[in-house]
Amino acid sequence: MKTIKLNNGVEMPMLGYGVFLVSPEECERCVLDAISVGYRLIDTAQAYYNEEGVGAAISKCGVPRNELFLTTKVWISNAGEANAARSIDESLHKLKTDYVDLLLIHQPFGDYYGTYRALEKAYKEGKARAIGLSNFYDARFVDLVENMEVKPAVLQLETHVFSQQRKMRELIKDYGTQLMAWGPLAQGTDGIFTNETLKAIGDKYGKTNAQVALKFLLNEGIVAIPKSTHKERMASNLAIDDFKLSEEDMETIRKMDTGKLKVDFNDPAMAKYLINYDKNFNPNK
Repeated sequence: MKTIKLNNGVEMPMLGYGVFLVSPEECERCVLDAISVGYRLIDTAQAYYNEEGVGAAISKCGVPRNELFLTTKVWISNAGEANAARSIDESLHKLKTDYVDLLLIHQPFGDYYGTYRALEKAYKEGKARAIGLSNFYDARFVDLVENMEVKPAVLQLETHVFSQQRKMRELIKDYGTQLMAWGPLAQGTDGIFTNETLKAIGDKYGKTNAQVALKFLLNEGIVAIPKSTHKERMASNLAIDDFKLSEEDMETIRKMDTGKLKVDFNDPAMAKYLINYDKNFNPNK
């Protein structure tokens, strides 16, 4: 498994397995399957409601904990320094581990300054080997980072061949922050699995559209966390080390970038939706 070195020296796998929308009932089986076919990076979150399934899988998989790279994220309902600190301990309990390898703020809403301070404390206490952000864009990313002591090791954003995040990739370079792609296969939309451009490239190497799309991201230095509940597709997504995309192939795929996102976290309507959702989700607010 190829790795990349984060800005604090921690080695992170370039390709991982994400469990967004994997049901709590299926999660343990899916993570065990993913680990069995070779994944070592597992990405979950408090808001996925499946941390327990991930924890059960990593405790049963037979792979030493120090060979796994585990990511989770603090949700809006746990924003603020004290709330986030409590939620981090709860996540560790659910995950059956003393530490996570990467701890992120899930959304750029609520008291995320206080949340990030809790992440910094967790990092210094050894509860997280690296910390970072998810779905932070533009000025909001810069404002937070410039006011915090520990620079984020990772920024997780929607990233795929149709939205390649060129602007954000340039912005985060100054902080040594690594881009991590959620939805690296565009969540199966926009005809990505039948796209003729990707198919023509894949046919040259005997590879699928998904394999070509993932290979492109890794070649661009982007960590990717594809999700599937089918073991054979998990294995297929992982089997991309035996071919090389030419520079001509890379340039062809770069031209597929529309810059359009499925989810716009700079949209005020999205902010209102998530904040109101959070209030409904957390009756104590």
